[in-house]
Amino acid sequence: MIKRKEETMKVAFAADHGGYKLKDALVSHLREKGIETVDFGTNSPDSCDYPDYADPLCRAVASGECDLGVLVCSTGLGMSMAANKHRGIRAACCSETVSVALTRSHNNANVLCLGAFIVGEHTACEMVDLFISTPFSEGERHVRRVNKVNALDER
Repeated sequence: MIKRKEETMKVAFAADHGGYKLKDALVSHLREKGIETVDFGTNSPDSCDYPDYADPLCRAVASGECDLGVLVCSTGLGMSMAANKHRGIRAACCSETVSVALTRSHNNANVLCLGAFIVGEHTACEMVDLFISTPFSEGERHVRRVNKVNALDER
């Protein structure tokens, strides 16, 4: 992952029909803070398939085009399953801030998955702020474990 200051990082967002309203609120939240965002859609309540939106976001994060990503569906679970099929993606589905902080600092997660039916807008904004501001704690044990996770991509 490209390391940038929070103010200059680029965060990708995508959602399906169940999560697009929360996604839009999160994009607005970060843009108000001056953080660059890329919105991969969807932007309507019309039924759509979450893997179609997870894919371009994950490609952008894995390539370094975007530093981090946030995926939103009804529960966050479908998006996390789709995201973790991509090489170089470490997606975590979280519903509270402790997990967000730990998945960044211990697992170096690069995609946060949220459930719009699970997490309210205020809490989701706090979670995204924490996700983009928490650095990876590059202690030996964490680096070793993340390297082992990354090696699974090669199998």
